[in-house]
Amino acid sequence: MIRRAEEKDLGRIEDLLSQVLEVHAEIRPDLFIPGTRKYTEPELKELIADDTRPVWVWTDESDTVMGYAFCIIHEPQISPNMIPHRMLYIDDLCVDENCRGRHVGQQLFEFVKKEAVNMGCHHLTLNVWEGNDSARRFYERQGLQIQKTVMEMILDKE
Repeated sequence: MIRRAEEKDLGRIEDLLSQVLEVHAEIRPDLFIPGTRKYTEPELKELIADDTRPVWVWTDESDTVMGYAFCIIHEPQISPNMIPHRMLYIDDLCVDENCRGRHVGQQLFEFVKKEAVNMGCHHLTLNVWEGNDSARRFYERQGLQIQKTVMEMILDKE
């Protein structure tokens, strides 16, 4: 079942946020601190109550959260050179490492995509860290394409 996240889900969401952070810390130890999370508990409580930042969870038959999708609705921006479009940004999508291979991620993604259409979004976007090859392949299988490339130069090399 996929539903909006509730306060009772915070513990499991925090567990999954920790799993994601460890993947990122392995890929980019210069940026991510192992053993931490992206959001604090008070921030999570605010997020799940915010309709402009929906958090959906995939639960098993015992209503245990096994995956989530953190999203942000971006309203059209008026710009003289761009067509204004409503957009849904997937800030984070995670499936419990013990539940992978059961199409939970695909179900979550399809659900988010349908919600984006229902909300009148023109497109959805997300970011994938370079080196997170399994996530990139997953999103490519869902039909996503590269929109733009962000480049960096690390200046304080040791």
